[in-house]
Formats: sequence, structure tokens, C-alpha cells
Amino acid sequence: MMKDMGSLMKQAKQMQGQLKKVQKELEKELVTGSAGGGLVEVTMTGSQKCIELKLDPDKIQEMSADRLQTLVLQAVNDALEKSRKLMAKKMGPISGGLGGLGGLKF
Repeated sequence: MMKDMGSLMKQAKQMQGQLKKVQKELEKELVTGSAGGGLVEVTMTGSQKCIELKLDPDKIQEMSADRLQTLVLQAVNDALEKSRKLMAKKMGPISGGLGGLGGLKF
């Protein structure tokens, strides 16, 4: 029983190291979400930090504030979804090894 616990702890420590490595990688990877056919673009890291917002200045001048707000929200949500998918893809190999820890999933 103690041998199994030691093995389990070793496995958990290895996974923790892998998780930290993937988190650092995600901080460097970028995704871009857009709305309004590119009128609004949001760039965010794989760790879901927004780093840039681009607006097409020629086209947004004619737009109402409500419409612009809607497009910004859509672009942010698009970038978040892409970031989540990237995170799931990167974390998949790690979380697959969690079957021995009660079937936990990320």
C-alpha cells in the first residue's frame, strides 16, 4: 500500500512539473479573435491574458457605441474560446495521465 502511495506521489510530482511547463508555453502562445469581419480584433495569450485590441478606425467612426461594444465583446469571446481550445490541446496529454488519480479531468 505504501509503495503504491509513493508511486502515486511520484506521478503527481511529475505531472505538476509538466503542468508548469505547459503553463509557461501557454503564456507565450497567441490567439486572435475577431468580429465584424475584422473590424475588431483581440489578441490574447494561451493563458487568457488580453494583450492587444485592434479597431478599424475608418469603419468604426460610422458605428454606434452599442454596436462597437457588441463587436468588442464578440471578439473577446472568440479569442477566449480559441485560447480555451489551445489550453485543452496542450493539457490533454497531461490530464490523460490523471486516470490513476481517480479519473480527474481538466
